[in-house]
Amino acid sequence: MSPNFFAVGDADWPSQVRPPGNRDWERTATRWLRELLPARYAGYSPLSRHPVLLARHAQLQIQQEIRTVRVALQTSRAELPALGVPVPVIENAIQMYAIELDHLGRLARSVRLVTEALRTGGTGGTARDGGPARVEVRPRATVPDAARSR
Repeated sequence: MSPNFFAVGDADWPSQVRPPGNRDWERTATRWLRELLPARYAGYSPLSRHPVLLARHAQLQIQQEIRTVRVALQTSRAELPALGVPVPVIENAIQMYAIELDHLGRLARSVRLVTEALRTGGTGGTARDGGPARVEVRPRATVPDAARSR
């Protein structure tokens, strides 16, 4: 694989991150990953000094956000009326959650690509420690049919 495999070969590569092999690509990756985390994490030096650790934490953060949005989407019709939320607002919230779930799915894929590029030094083949690189690619999050039809 070429050094630019991650950027050229996948539409989910984030536009804010330079392709691997380019000057300062790791710096742009680190900046992008940092922006995905709550601001309070900016002061933690292990995340600043170790891009792979930062990437792992960003993956966990996005996974948690996906779980949160799924719960919000699945419980909106049952729980929001009891809180006094009008039906049109509930329907708009469901659409918002469905859109956000789709966005987070794409974002999760982008974070996985950047993580793998950081792990392998941007080569797409071997991990920095010399062992084989493993890519865990899960299916993209999809919008539930019930949310799509409303």
